[in-house]
Amino acid sequence: MTNTSELPSSSRRRREALAAADTARAHYKWIVLSNTTLGILMATVNSSILLIALPDIFRGIGIDPLQPSSTSYLLWLIMGFMVVTAVLVVSFGRLGDMFGRVKMYNAGFAVFTVFSILLSVTWMRGTPGVLWLIGMRLGQGVGGAMLMANSSAILTDTFPVDQRGLALGLNQVAGIAGSFVGLVLGGLLGPVEWRLVFLVSVPVGVFGTVWAYLKLHDTGVRRPAQLDVWGNATFAVGLIALLVGITYGIQPYGSRTMGWTNPWVLTALIGGVVVLAVFCVIETKVPEPMFHLGLFRIRAFTAGNLASLLASLGRGGLMFILIIWLQGIWLPRHGYSFSSTPLWAGIYMLPLTVGFLVAGPTSGWLSDRFGARTFATGGMVLAAVTFVWLMLLPVNFDYLQFAAVLLLNGIGMGLFAAPNRAGIMNSLPADQRGVGAGISATFQNAAMVLSIGIFFSLIITGLSTSLPHTLSSGLTAQGVPAADAARLGALPPVSVLFASLLGYNPVQSLLGPHVLAGLPAHQAAYLTGRSFFPALISGPFSDGLTVAFGFATAACLVAGVASLLRGGKYVHTETPEGHDQ
Repeated sequence: MTNTSELPSSSRRRREALAAADTARAHYKWIVLSNTTLGILMATVNSSILLIALPDIFRGIGIDPLQPSSTSYLLWLIMGFMVVTAVLVVSFGRLGDMFGRVKMYNAGFAVFTVFSILLSVTWMRGTPGVLWLIGMRLGQGVGGAMLMANSSAILTDTFPVDQRGLALGLNQVAGIAGSFVGLVLGGLLGPVEWRLVFLVSVPVGVFGTVWAYLKLHDTGVRRPAQLDVWGNATFAVGLIALLVGITYGIQPYGSRTMGWTNPWVLTALIGGVVVLAVFCVIETKVPEPMFHLGLFRIRAFTAGNLASLLASLGRGGLMFILIIWLQGIWLPRHGYSFSSTPLWAGIYMLPLTVGFLVAGPTSGWLSDRFGARTFATGGMVLAAVTFVWLMLLPVNFDYLQFAAVLLLNGIGMGLFAAPNRAGIMNSLPADQRGVGAGISATFQNAAMVLSIGIFFSLIITGLSTSLPHTLSSGLTAQGVPAADAARLGALPPVSVLFASLLGYNPVQSLLGPHVLAGLPAHQAAYLTGRSFFPALISGPFSDGLTVAFGFATAACLVAGVASLLRGGKYVHTETPEGHDQ
């Protein structure tokens, strides 16, 4: 046997160089995972941090969010970030395939950080101040889209097939968990200083940007091509119209509780669908399309994205409904002041995050060995069971039951998310991973906006049948003048929902100090206390919950069927081999 020391020096140096390169690659992939997970966590924390901090932000700039004229501002601050990311992720994924995914990702970190700073430095108040915040929030969404579009593709380029599920699982779970961590951060930072809600991202963004520029480099296949201008334009216009139509559809229109019959909303929805149909035609004609429709011939890709779309429909509006449930009803009835409910709502929802953190990485690791189908399908079935359980809970539930169902829901969503994302990314050709990841993110983000519209519409429909009479009669019974009670009863249910969502004392905010001053002190104290409004709204809200959770159950079950139809473990190769059915 030849001793290594006896080998020619050139051969020994070659082996040593190969060993060093293997060690460097092994070390590099964990750097990639750490940085991309930090980026996704930062982006998703910021997508939800405003939900809890909005009252403090509006107070800081001198805007009353419960005024009818403020409804659009409120919705755009909440949903504008998601609209922008949904519209741009495919384009940025395609640009990453063309010019380098790491370049686009690094730029996203920098853009996100710059707009986080700009959000915190506004000196304006009133309408100019809120318009500044909305504009900077949209800019922040551009950076978020760059991060989301390319992080999964970079991970897929870097990790071997037998470790992608674990890597994508950790990344995906960090993203989903970030949306719930943002709730707690918003509740903690907002009351201290509203600008901290935006500034908290800046140190993370600066560190992540410098780290990414110093350490990351492209290892994937780059495919230079011409930019599909018409495809990008029609896709952006069509999707923006559709999502803007959904955003305004949940606002009151005239005497109606919602705006789905508003001619402008109908024009946006129908026009958006038509323009997206034109986009699909364009993509079949241009030589270098932005959106490769041929990818949908890959069964694992199509089934995975369909399942992701439906899962996001079921999950997207859940956060809003649970926050309203906790802040408007359960927490006040259990002794919490209305002003403290935003923070405690985030804390009481932590079991959901724990479920994601437990199940996501584990299911991703197991899917590397056994494929995505079993775990993703089982996760959706478990999620559907938890929605049925939530439907059966009384409005004034026992918290241990509520925590248990949230934990199981998080486990179900975690079981689904990581294997499903790994299954999608493994099915893509190496030079299409950026655009494929962008398509997947578009389905997910657009479904989140659509889900919010659907959940709000279902809850408002449930409330509108009984809330006006319940509210006006309850107020009249407590001595409120009939005209004022009728005025509150005629308010659109969305005003009541927003009051609960924002942690305001609903009766005190909506009735006003002048009416309360004319009542005996004990009646005014009872009306603005922690029991009157929650007890009043519990019945009508329960009707809306049943419908909303029924929809979520159906969406998760259909997602489970779509996941079941994805086929066996599939990893794309340039030849037909690799399909293990």
